[in-house]
Amino acid sequence: MLMGLMRKHAKSWLIKFLIAIIALVFIFYFGYSFTSQKDLKVATVNGDLITKKEFNKAYFTLREMFQKKYKGVWNDQLAKALNLKRTALNNLISQRLITQEAGRIGLSVTEDEVQKTIIEYEAFQVDSHFDIGRYRSMLNMTRMEPEDFEADLAKDLLYQKLNNFLSAFINITDHEVRDYYHFQNEKIKVDFIHVKPEQFQDTVKFDQGSLEAYFDEKKASYRIPEKIKVAYLAIDPVNFKDQAHITDSEIKDYYEFNITSFSVPKKVRARHILFKLSKDAPEKENEKVLKTAKEILAKAREDKDFASLAKKFSEGPTRVTGGDLGYFEKGQMVKAFEDAVFKLKKGDISDLVRTRFGYHIIKIEDIKEAGQKTLPEVRDKIKESLANNASQELAHEKGLTLIDQMPYDIDLKKYASENGFKIRNTDYFPLSESVPGISGSAKMGKSLFAMEKDEISDLVELQNIYYLFQLIDKKDSCLPKLEVVDEAVKDDYKTHLASLKAKTVAEKYLVELNKGKGWDDLINENKLIAQSNLSFTRQQDIPGIVGIPTLTETAFRLTKAKPYPDQIFNNQNGAYIIRLVEKEKVDQSKFDKEKDKYRVSLMQEKQSRAFDIWLENLRKKARIEVVTSVVD
Repeated sequence: MLMGLMRKHAKSWLIKFLIAIIALVFIFYFGYSFTSQKDLKVATVNGDLITKKEFNKAYFTLREMFQKKYKGVWNDQLAKALNLKRTALNNLISQRLITQEAGRIGLSVTEDEVQKTIIEYEAFQVDSHFDIGRYRSMLNMTRMEPEDFEADLAKDLLYQKLNNFLSAFINITDHEVRDYYHFQNEKIKVDFIHVKPEQFQDTVKFDQGSLEAYFDEKKASYRIPEKIKVAYLAIDPVNFKDQAHITDSEIKDYYEFNITSFSVPKKVRARHILFKLSKDAPEKENEKVLKTAKEILAKAREDKDFASLAKKFSEGPTRVTGGDLGYFEKGQMVKAFEDAVFKLKKGDISDLVRTRFGYHIIKIEDIKEAGQKTLPEVRDKIKESLANNASQELAHEKGLTLIDQMPYDIDLKKYASENGFKIRNTDYFPLSESVPGISGSAKMGKSLFAMEKDEISDLVELQNIYYLFQLIDKKDSCLPKLEVVDEAVKDDYKTHLASLKAKTVAEKYLVELNKGKGWDDLINENKLIAQSNLSFTRQQDIPGIVGIPTLTETAFRLTKAKPYPDQIFNNQNGAYIIRLVEKEKVDQSKFDKEKDKYRVSLMQEKQSRAFDIWLENLRKKARIEVVTSVVD
């Protein structure tokens, strides 16, 4: 009630007086405890104190980052589920260890270094010169004080120095770069046979006893998850639109403030005739296409009807419309095409233009010069946008007011009815599903499941609609009886038996191959499904086979002398037998062009690993004391 009253009359002298009185009470009655708790110990790292103030700052910075990520579904329950307090403390401990070790080896950051870095930041420059106004403006936008930003920047610079120091001990040889490149880019080709479980599905038999035994073994996979039932009220901005009164002055201000967004770029309408030619076409083919294109260009310039020529000779998809591309602006066409078009005048015909599609002849049909939309032209659009924003704010304000005036231990249905809202109740649903009836609510699961029975959520925004949720009931997770999931278990058991049969048959085939049976003979005799000449690197799955982590590396260990592995491979789609076809040579000329890039990549990997190992060793040696009661 009090917060609702204060928001409603926020500008009155009475409220300002009340706020002043409240502030004085806090200062005189709680000031001492506030100050005394400011430096409350959260943890020590080798005797170096981490205070409650530092912890709170780190926690709220981290929390804000996750709030931006989760947006409208964020609330306190989700913060608990993500364990952000523990993460914030671990980050602070790491920072302390890094700072301590940097000091021990004599690394530091001076004020001059911080200032120089700030001055060189492009974001703080105007016309290539540092601008103090832009600096403060950018910090205001991110709600940072200059002192905090500069302190964080000093930490970053110190970490860079420390990383550079550690990197000085890392050496990258040419041989390592070559090995790294080969490992990343080496390719092999394989064939594979796929034995599918489906072909055995109708032949497998089982009795009730074996079904029950299978269910007992796999019972945990049929566990019925925890489910909840919620009630919610929706505050839709659409219902507040008639309360959004937009003045002419507001429309004018919006137009003037966003004037650049109403600019109209230059647009050109063009036709073209395309003669297709691939980028790497042989010279002979290029000469042939070029000759034809030049002949048609000459006809186009003899005042022949361009659209008719396009319909007859163009090989592009716009052939049927006489090569008409419609109006387009810069950035919508490939660069070479665009560069040619925007140099031409209305009625001009271009020289031949080469792109990755082939050769083009272009004619400019019309040009709409860049301009500015007038206020009358965009007035209705601006009004609609402002009305939407205003109704959004009104809906949000209504939601906050409902929370402010909400009594303890309420029935949300009754409270909603008293305030003119309808309540909706969901069926029971698990964490893995969205809230029934609310699209875009998948991220809500964690926070709703963290609530206690009858608890009311914070105000939540989902797809521009605001919601209040109340947890009505919760059903614990449980293991079902067979009769409850009988059909699902039968289907799964049949699939399981069919997969075992597919595996047994594939193993029999592999034995035959290893004894000298011909690959093609095996396929033809048994009418098997096979794929041939599939090329891939170590970073890829074999095309057509996914979800078998060891398969790729096993394939790379095969040789011409031993083209088959010692085992078949399984996934949910069946059993596979692979055969090495060949190992493809790495392109040496490509390596010569790209080796510097791979050297940098390898160095970064080594640096990252070295830093993580170094930090982990510091943690193991450090004396770290955590006051868990404060953190938890």
